[in-house]
Amino acid sequence: MIRVLIVEDEPLIAEAHRSYVGRIEGFSVHSVAHTATAAMRAVADAAASGDPIGLVLLDIGLPDASGLDLASALSSLRPSPDIIAVTSARDLDVVRTAVTRGVLLYLLKPFTFAALRDKLGHYREFRAALREGGTAASQRDIDRAMAVLRTADLRASAPKGIAPRTADLIGACVRDADRPLTAAEVAAAVGVSRVTAWRYLEQLADDSVLTRETTYGRTGRPQVRYTWSAASR
Repeated sequence: MIRVLIVEDEPLIAEAHRSYVGRIEGFSVHSVAHTATAAMRAVADAAASGDPIGLVLLDIGLPDASGLDLASALSSLRPSPDIIAVTSARDLDVVRTAVTRGVLLYLLKPFTFAALRDKLGHYREFRAALREGGTAASQRDIDRAMAVLRTADLRASAPKGIAPRTADLIGACVRDADRPLTAAEVAAAVGVSRVTAWRYLEQLADDSVLTRETTYGRTGRPQVRYTWSAASR
């Protein structure tokens, strides 16, 4: 059983991830951390107990530190957990930096259960190919393990259950605005939850109806705003 730490500052999203992981064979949720500090403590305490965390599902934008810095810190621990980035950050520089800091796979939010199941399935095959237990790996083992990661499905999966009327309302809200809007602003204007607004905004952006504008604060936490795409006018 692979013990998983979920690092996500949004409680509703963290709970969704916990539910997803709990449905996938071979994985169990150790705990949820909402900050980088709590994540480091959880991994260190688990290692000290002799039952270490094997995998961290890591959000890049955290309130107290950059998830990229946390990835580096986690990789320095012994034993160090493997890391899968689970984030809405799409900037290629962020992706490159994540890889250099120990991230094995990158899963874009929002995603379906099937998308996470596929990613964790590839990761489980990767671990199996390297034959855990301290024995030396052969070149064939290493090549097979790396091939598993290379063939992981990298496509972002759009959420299911998109209602056309809600999508129209959210799209119109952004279209009629005189400035880029955040998911929280759209949620307040339309009368839905922020998570619901975010899911629809991401789907509309993936469909090129909207465009994303991402900025980063001091901690590296991304702030995404949406505008009506010129291609949709």
